[in-house]
Amino acid sequence: MLDALRTYTLLESPTGEARALAALAEVLEADAARAGFATAREGDHLMWTLPARDTKGGEVLLLSHYDTVWPVGTLAEMPWSVDDDTVRGPGVYDTKAGLVALLAAVERVVASGKPHPEVRVIVVADEEVGSPTAGDLVRAEATRATAVLGLEPPHPGGDLKTGRRGSTRARIEVTGIESHAALDPEAGVNAIDELIDHLVAFRAVVAGRPVLLNTGTITGGGRTNVVAGHAHADLGLRFLNPDDEQAVLGALATLTPLRDRAEVSTRLLAHRPTWRPAEATDALLNRIAQVAAGLGQTLSGRPADGAADTNTTGALGVPTVDGLAPPGGGAHARHEWVSHRGILSRTDLLEALLHQTSLM
Repeated sequence: MLDALRTYTLLESPTGEARALAALAEVLEADAARAGFATAREGDHLMWTLPARDTKGGEVLLLSHYDTVWPVGTLAEMPWSVDDDTVRGPGVYDTKAGLVALLAAVERVVASGKPHPEVRVIVVADEEVGSPTAGDLVRAEATRATAVLGLEPPHPGGDLKTGRRGSTRARIEVTGIESHAALDPEAGVNAIDELIDHLVAFRAVVAGRPVLLNTGTITGGGRTNVVAGHAHADLGLRFLNPDDEQAVLGALATLTPLRDRAEVSTRLLAHRPTWRPAEATDALLNRIAQVAAGLGQTLSGRPADGAADTNTTGALGVPTVDGLAPPGGGAHARHEWVSHRGILSRTDLLEALLHQTSLM
């Protein structure tokens, strides 16, 4: 398994780098086929299927991804290394070790000859930017599943994730009118000024709600002697409950110009709905904890602040638990690491879970 993780890590795979992603996808597909999966693709997303054997239990859907936040060349500063239990390298924790554990577990399940339910896997290519092209695919596959297992990293210490903040990336775009800033300023409409006023007003909408708002980028204009004709801002929003999510996104969608002749539009770049804890998720967590206890492992779960594709399945009401990738730390940080022993224990757990004729 360390050899597989080393191979995946050395194939750097930042979101949006088509050539790099394709190189890793080819290796992952070969390894998935060797483990026993039938493989296919939906765009850049990898689809793996293991038909049920000797059981009519419901389908289990597993969600993972093979893109990372690290640009090609990061290995020069964050080289692959193994020091006792600590494995380091870009993407080892988030979440290439999860793919290693899954493939090893499925290989064992197939070799055992024992009954197992149908297993379907989506390995997303753009998860780190909000899965803008994978959302519909995840929703469609979730409608067929009786349980969803997420292969994102767990909480520190290894506990699982039973809910997530809603996460939305949105853009406010403004079109103004360019003119000479000194000779004929009144002929123009400053898109940057219009944008700033909207950002201030939008903060008032968010104020008093348990909503995280981050203005991540602002772009506009070109020269100080030209009234800016275009500007836009990208916002990051995090929600704890669907009511606030609906109210805030509704306000964003209905922005209207504050200046004559200005044009304002908004669009969602990526959207993951709020996933709140539910009885179905608690039941699935309890079942996983029972299976883990049979292996001598102690597991619990709680909601997480970060977002992932399990937001989508959890918000649909499908029993969902995330964080089943191996424990470690430093996601998106230079000290990213994963536990070697954790890879082994998570492989054992995934194998045991996939042998359950029904998780619900």
